[in-house]
Amino acid sequence: MKRIAIIVGTVYGGAEFLAEQAAQLLKARGYLCELHTEPKLNAVLADDPDVWLVISSTTGQGDIPDNALPFFIDARDRFPLLTDKIIAVIGLGDSSYENFCGAGKQFYELLQELQGKPLTDPLWIDACETLEPETVALPWLEAHFPPLS
Repeated sequence: MKRIAIIVGTVYGGAEFLAEQAAQLLKARGYLCELHTEPKLNAVLADDPDVWLVISSTTGQGDIPDNALPFFIDARDRFPLLTDKIIAVIGLGDSSYENFCGAGKQFYELLQELQGKPLTDPLWIDACETLEPETVALPWLEAHFPPLS
C-alpha cells in the first residue's frame, strides 16, 4: 500500500478543507494517508511516506502560511533527501496578485532540491477562475492516483 503524507499550508481553512477531501478520495482508492495540518518534519519523516503531497494556499507577497512555515524552514535547513519519494503540489492562489501561488511554487522548488521525483506538473488553482478548488483538484488527483488493487 502506498503511503501519502498530505502537508497542508492554510490561513483561512480553504487548503485544509481541500486536503481533507483529498485524503478521503485517496483513502477510498486504497492509499494510506496521513494529514499534516500543523506539519512537523520529524512527524512526516517518521511516517516514511512514498508520496509527499503539499496542498497550500499563499499569503501576503507569495509567502508560505504560518502553520507550514516552520516545516518549510526545517526541511530547507535539514535537507532530508527524498531520493526515493514522489512529490506532488497543489497550490491555491489568486492571479490578481503578483506572486500567484507563491507558497506552492516555493514548496515545489524545495521538494525538487531535496531530490523528490515529481509525479507530474504542479496544479495551480486560481481563485479568480475557480470558486471551489475541489472541482479542479479532485479530478486531478483521480487522474494521477489510480485505485490500488
